[in-house]
Amino acid sequence: MRLIGLAVVLAVSLTLAPLVAEAQPAGKVPRVAYLTPWSDSDPGRQRGLEAFRQGLRELGYVEGRNISIESRSAEGKDDRLPALAADLVRSKVDVIVAASGAATRAVQQTTRTIPIVMSLVADPVGSGLVASLARPGGNVTGLTIMAPDLMAKRLELLKEVVPKVSRVAFLTNPDNPASARFLREAEAAARALGVRLQTLEARNPQEIDSAFAVMTRERAGALLYPPDAIFFTQRRQVAELAAKGRLPSLGTSDYPDAGGLMSYGPNIPDLERRSATFVDRILKGAKPADLPVEQPTKFELVINLKTAKALGLTIPPSVLLRADQVIQ
Repeated sequence: MRLIGLAVVLAVSLTLAPLVAEAQPAGKVPRVAYLTPWSDSDPGRQRGLEAFRQGLRELGYVEGRNISIESRSAEGKDDRLPALAADLVRSKVDVIVAASGAATRAVQQTTRTIPIVMSLVADPVGSGLVASLARPGGNVTGLTIMAPDLMAKRLELLKEVVPKVSRVAFLTNPDNPASARFLREAEAAARALGVRLQTLEARNPQEIDSAFAVMTRERAGALLYPPDAIFFTQRRQVAELAAKGRLPSLGTSDYPDAGGLMSYGPNIPDLERRSATFVDRILKGAKPADLPVEQPTKFELVINLKTAKALGLTIPPSVLLRADQVIQ
């Protein structure tokens, strides 16, 4: 009986072996795509990609040996994202990491089967990218930057630095699906602080110029803008226009490095590094639909004192003490 049993096991094993080999080809190196809307030369993009690579290394992945990373950039032009997404889908990569809401939407509209890991999305539920944070459903999961929930904190910080401000310009991109929620959160915070919000729309560099002309004409006292690919890409333009108009301003990641006064939000390299854990789990068999979307755990306040001095501002000690980085 034992011999018969052994023979059956061997026969089944021999029958299934080709199927297993076909599903998991020996020596197959997983191909992971990394898609962003920003330029290859953008320091923020470079830091994000390196943080993602670091996350993979911490999990035991070595490029060229047991993983391949294919990086694509839209060079600051969101309208190029659909073509880049289609190219990646045609090449049949195993996972696509999309480092913005626009990039995630472009990939999701191109494929419903290839797993997508979003890393820098402001409002994935409100944008319709996932069904819920706890159970994403579909082929998208990853990390959210929780941007709308932070609008009140950002406006409070700006008010602390410019306590007498009564009119704050709010720059928003109406093409961003999260913009309506950004605005609702900002308006609620403004009412609580007794500040009037001046909403201005901008979809491109030319409209950013026009928005600043209106701010100057209507004498805004400060500027606030939410996370958005166009404002991140054009952060130097925003910083220069704010300086020219002598507007204290608070933006998002890398804004003070570009000359802006302040930024507050999630630590972006940390989010990019953590996105590697989603890739790892998916490559090991997990389904995006079953992986809860994670929220930021690290936040940072960055202040550019050189810009503050140029604006004639004295940053309160209570704010300086909370800063994670101060640019002299």
